[in-house]
Parts: sequence; structure tokens; C-alpha cells
Amino acid sequence: MLEISDIRIRKILQDGRLRAVVSLTIDNSIAIHDIKLVQGDERMFVAMPSRRDEAGTFRDIIHPINPEARNQLESAILKAYEEYLALEQSTSAEADIGF
Repeated sequence: MLEISDIRIRKILQDGRLRAVVSLTIDNSIAIHDIKLVQGDERMFVAMPSRRDEAGTFRDIIHPINPEARNQLESAILKAYEEYLALEQSTSAEADIGF
């Protein structure tokens, strides 16, 4: 099992399907940047960092190699995103009230 040491929501977007850009740290040793949180037709999903090859096909630069690791990463990122939005919303509500 991976130890996810840190998850940072780097950017939040409102337009289009891309909702956030995320960085995470594994085992306080490895940082992964440019993970994308995308709104799909049926659910939100995580897209790992990728680049376009010579044929124009996008290939993941890094990715989980088993379903358990993918589920763990995806669940942790979605939870961090939801917590970030809740905190942002409560901070915005306090500003509207005049705290």
C-alpha cells in the first residue's frame, strides 16, 4: 500500500471538463505533478500526467500498475478536492458575512 504523504490542489478551473490540477507526494520521497481531475460524463476521474508521442497519441508518464493503487490514488485525490472546495466555500461564506 502506498503512503500518500501530501496532496496539493494547484489549480481549480470552472470552465470545461478539467476541474483541477493536483500534485501529490508518495512516501515523503516522490512528487508527482500535473495530475488532472476531469469531469467525465458519468463521474469525476483522475488523469495521470502524460505527453504526446511522435504519432500524436498521449501516453501516461507515470501511472498505477494495479487497480488497488489506482483506486487508492483516485480516492485520495477526490477526497482532497472535495475538502478543498468545502474549505473554499466556507471561507467565501465567512467573507460574505463579514468575518
